[in-house]
Amino acid sequence: MGSPPVSVIITTKNEERRIGACLEALSCFDDVWVVDSGSNDQTQQIARAAGTRVVDYVWDGGYPKKRQWCLDNLALKYERVFFVDADEIVPCGLVDEIAGLDWRAAGYFVKGLYEFDGRFLHHGLCNNKLALLDRRKVEFPVVDDLDIEGMGEIEGHKQALLINGFENEDIGQIETPLLHYAYDDLQSWEERHHRYACWEAGMNAKGAWPVDPRPVRQLLKKVFRNVPFRGAAAFVHCYIVKLGFLDGTAGYRFARSRARYYQMILDASKEKVQPCAESKEQLGHL
Repeated sequence: MGSPPVSVIITTKNEERRIGACLEALSCFDDVWVVDSGSNDQTQQIARAAGTRVVDYVWDGGYPKKRQWCLDNLALKYERVFFVDADEIVPCGLVDEIAGLDWRAAGYFVKGLYEFDGRFLHHGLCNNKLALLDRRKVEFPVVDDLDIEGMGEIEGHKQALLINGFENEDIGQIETPLLHYAYDDLQSWEERHHRYACWEAGMNAKGAWPVDPRPVRQLLKKVFRNVPFRGAAAFVHCYIVKLGFLDGTAGYRFARSRARYYQMILDASKEKVQPCAESKEQLGHL
């Protein structure tokens, strides 16, 4: 099978440890871009050595943020775009599935298979993001978050949406998952998720969340954001409802990390933690 008619975009900053493996897995694609935010390590050099197009990105503090800027400004070979993070690996089966798409949908959700404590988690939380899209029909929405700490130049944990005029287009689902190597160590995990939590708390306070492109997901998100004891609820959902216990000790620790994350959001909402930019201490143990 030939190269999938899809442009791949990887947004980076100081990803020298991961970018090489990420790009190697994308060798079947003939239009791959690394959009880099001033890395001071070897990220750009590694990407160029792999034959990838590298673009410097400087955020101006407003919208569009980084991913939408890419859709608006890069001279992409294709209108269909696949956003891949540097800590993700695209397996051969996923490449084949993308190459075989008929593109009857405006975009496709792509699942992520988490690597945690040295093993892949097949249960518990399954990340599912609208990462494969037609840029003529899908965009990242503007939300009221420019004064909220935690996310900065990159669109936060919100899905891309159908552009006005394409609201009736279908959104499909890719079955082969990305391999997501998101966990380095406890400290980096907690620091990163503390930033996310500050942002989510701010979004909740403002009611600034955009509508999810799938009504069922939108309803579940709305309900969960208002559930008391969200940390405990997140643990039960991840470990019991989604069968995280089948992943053994790693599944238990991951479920506890989910509980910890939602406790961080609660703490940030109550202003019981230091501001994100100032907090450098490790935030407890899983």
